[in-house]
Amino acid sequence: MTNITERLAESVPSWGAKVAFGEKTTLNGQELIPVALVAFGFGAGQGSGDTPEGGSVPAGHGEGSGGGGGGYSIPIGAYVGGGPDGLRFKPNPITLLVVATPFVSALGWAVSRIINAAR
Repeated sequence: MTNITERLAESVPSWGAKVAFGEKTTLNGQELIPVALVAFGFGAGQGSGDTPEGGSVPAGHGEGSGGGGGGYSIPIGAYVGGGPDGLRFKPNPITLLVVATPFVSALGWAVSRIINAAR
């Protein structure tokens, strides 16, 4: 299991910005570069050994391993261009609203706690 985890960890830095920016495309004469908010995580575990004496589980040999990972990608907009101004970012307002809602809620909660603590 350790080898898989190490290989994943070593490969993450090489992903770079290419996981957040899509391939450049031309649509109706305009260049588009899609942009996404990307998050991912990996985990692994391993275990072995005997149950200690005096434990509630009968003494025996145990082994185990496991791993998993997950991630998501949320399209937040695109760079649009092709004219004399070059590329300009055009956000996806619905997605930005959905992404910003938890942050705004957390900020409001934190501010209310600070105000209540100051009383």
